[in-house]
Amino acid sequence: MKNNNTEIDMCNGRLLPSIMRFAIPLMLSSVLQLLFNAADIIVVGRFAGENSLAAVGSNTSLINLMTNLFLGLAIGTNVLAAQFTGAGRKDRLKLTIQTSVSLGIISGLILTVIGLLFAKQILLLMQTPDEIIGLSSLYLRVYFLGMPAMMVYNFGSAIMRAKGDTKRPLYYLLAAGCINVVLNLIFVIAFKMDVLGVALATVISQCISSGLIIRCLIRDKGDFHLDLRRLRPDAGTVRSILRIGIPAGIQGVVFSLSNVVIQSSINSFGATVMAGNAAAANLEGFVWVAMNAFNQAALTFTGRNLGAGKYSRINRIMITTESCEVLTGLILGSLIFILYRPLLGIYSDVPEVIDAGHTRLTYICLTYCFCGMMDCIVGSIRGMGAAIVPTVVSLIGACGLRILWIATIFQIPQFHTLEMLYISYPVSWLITFFAHMVYYTMLRKKYPATDAA
Repeated sequence: MKNNNTEIDMCNGRLLPSIMRFAIPLMLSSVLQLLFNAADIIVVGRFAGENSLAAVGSNTSLINLMTNLFLGLAIGTNVLAAQFTGAGRKDRLKLTIQTSVSLGIISGLILTVIGLLFAKQILLLMQTPDEIIGLSSLYLRVYFLGMPAMMVYNFGSAIMRAKGDTKRPLYYLLAAGCINVVLNLIFVIAFKMDVLGVALATVISQCISSGLIIRCLIRDKGDFHLDLRRLRPDAGTVRSILRIGIPAGIQGVVFSLSNVVIQSSINSFGATVMAGNAAAANLEGFVWVAMNAFNQAALTFTGRNLGAGKYSRINRIMITTESCEVLTGLILGSLIFILYRPLLGIYSDVPEVIDAGHTRLTYICLTYCFCGMMDCIVGSIRGMGAAIVPTVVSLIGACGLRILWIATIFQIPQFHTLEMLYISYPVSWLITFFAHMVYYTMLRKKYPATDAA
């Protein structure tokens, strides 16, 4: 049941208002988180030059590749905490909270070490041009100093989502995002620190948002209280989180790997195309995080209702979240495509960069709702506790097909174009969505159509 105005009753009443109350703050939070990187790209594009813009933007797919495995564990945290909350298992919920924050710290430290040691070597493997390799590796190394804070924030916000609190993470990111923008301007314009300045600003803002969310969990007086004196991973809880989180993380890693492969192909077209691609991808990111709020809603609402034995609501949750996601993707994707020139002009005033960005938006942004459809059905599946099959389906349907496309069709001389590279995205999204729908139908039959007594 709802305990205060920050929590949501997910198991009773009308679904759409509750889902919107959950998703809208999460959507705004995700937009603010994306603004961290957008602020970096805009500031360096305007005040440091085309090479700096390419250096920062080209790191996005690599950062996602290196972090997605551990962010998948946060999905495991969300599912586990939601199911224990719905079932009233307070003892297991507390173990989940202590273990999750511990895993956030450990995974962040691991990522920091990897980033510091291997940044330049990985960028070289991605065919990063010589003129930006130094700037790219500097940005990446400093960025990864903030990984412990970033991981703790993501695990902490996953815990808060499980109880339906998406408002306070929004407030925390708003404060940190404002500080990030101010520090970007100071470090780059006043101190001439270039990519080092935007990386430092991001790290500082991540530390602030992480500190605020941990403070919130410590001060919680109810079932979601974090006791720092008991901050250690519980073996049984770790296994449960890993059972759901590792397949989700592997899926994220392989998705990012396919994007890194595509980024390597984009890099071969030169710094101008890289800069345009980076700007367009950043704009698309706003569409994706808006849609992803309904993916998180599908996962959390399904987990809570399954734990509470409210089986009759599961299909309705899937249909409602999918409908909201499609509408969001179509509206935002179309708006960005229509307003591409002024929007891309925020990142760069070079006409060739804007034209390159427009090419990407034409083929990806207008079809982005297909990606959201694929992700949202996976949220419903994972909310029911399934982990392995959606990962395998995604790896074969989206990632495998995309890499195969690059290795075959893209290598044909007349098809060796940016357009053919970008078309691989919507094709893989649609095929994977239909495969997931088949599995969802099979999985749903394992649960009763009516609620538990």
